[in-house]
Amino acid sequence: MPAVAELRLLAVDLPFKVAFRHAAATRETSESVFLRLRLDNGVEGWGECLPRRYVSGEHRDDAFALLRDAILPALPGRSFASVTEVAEFLAKCDGKAPPDWVASEIPQTSAWCAVDLALLDAFGRHDGAPVRLGPEGPVRPRYSGVVSAGTGRSYVTSLLKLRAFGFQHVKLKVERDGGPEAARTARRVLGRRADLRADANMAWDTGQALDAIRELRTAGIESIEQPVAAGDLDALARLVAESGAGIMVDEGLTDRDSLRALIERRACTAVNVRISKCGGLLAAAARCREALDAGLTLQVGCQVGESSLLSAAQMTLLAALAPLRPGVRWAEGAFGRHLLREDPGAPLVQFRFGGRAPHRPPGPGLGVRIDQELLQRHAVAEARIV
Repeated sequence: MPAVAELRLLAVDLPFKVAFRHAAATRETSESVFLRLRLDNGVEGWGECLPRRYVSGEHRDDAFALLRDAILPALPGRSFASVTEVAEFLAKCDGKAPPDWVASEIPQTSAWCAVDLALLDAFGRHDGAPVRLGPEGPVRPRYSGVVSAGTGRSYVTSLLKLRAFGFQHVKLKVERDGGPEAARTARRVLGRRADLRADANMAWDTGQALDAIRELRTAGIESIEQPVAAGDLDALARLVAESGAGIMVDEGLTDRDSLRALIERRACTAVNVRISKCGGLLAAAARCREALDAGLTLQVGCQVGESSLLSAAQMTLLAALAPLRPGVRWAEGAFGRHLLREDPGAPLVQFRFGGRAPHRPPGPGLGVRIDQELLQRHAVAEARIV
């Protein structure tokens, strides 16, 4: 029975083609963590995460240290008979390390995502089988275009590029001020048939949110993502009750407990589930099903700067959700080299014209090969655990 033999951890800054800006952050690189997991028979698998303090409470340095010092030292020598047994272990973990490795209250869902994916990829490759989460359907959601917050000529140019590329769904990043004006500009450029939604990344207080949502709706925007602080369930519940708009939670959802609180308080009508913030593929799938069971609208999203490795994992998630009804309303991700100057994954997994889904990698595990030399060029820290 194969066992984990060695782990290599890298903090990597993959450069963007353009800076990406929203109300919570501006960045020019991915600020990623990659994990290579080698089995004692030589088979390797890869994991990836993008820790964001304003999302899961994890700074990249904190996640790197937690993996290096607490989580990864518990893995060497651990064996599994198959990728099915790995999936059973990860399902029990539910997006966090076992509590005897790391206390559950410590922010860790992004860090654990790297472990989740690396284990699945390695043992899938060992079995010679692609990672699957159960019965699947075709990956049909159209990927959304996303417009970085901005104004003026550069903002209009970004909108024109999305229109030329044929996007049917577009998300507008908005800041504390100027959101309604930006939305009206987007409506004029993209046309009345475009499915527009807005993401405020916690930019407003309750009163500001109510005013902004009222104006945004005049531009035909009915879904507003994370308008107020992630932990302010009272404000979110009030917006659901009074705004008349769809209220989506992103930064306020990372684990099972946070989703249950949102459902019990009726603090949202939709959620954005992202593999990297929700503890990996198995936990993200569980959150998606729980959200759908509660009658919430579902968006499957991404962290800005994901490589083709996480995009391939997302396609596995989308395929597993495809047979469900109503299923995924919006999909975000698979940006590949539309955003990254270099993507370490091959084959390249990125959306096509009109936001059409990319081809799913056909190989075992997650189906993506990682260019280790490319990662090394952009690495800012690394560690080896045996």
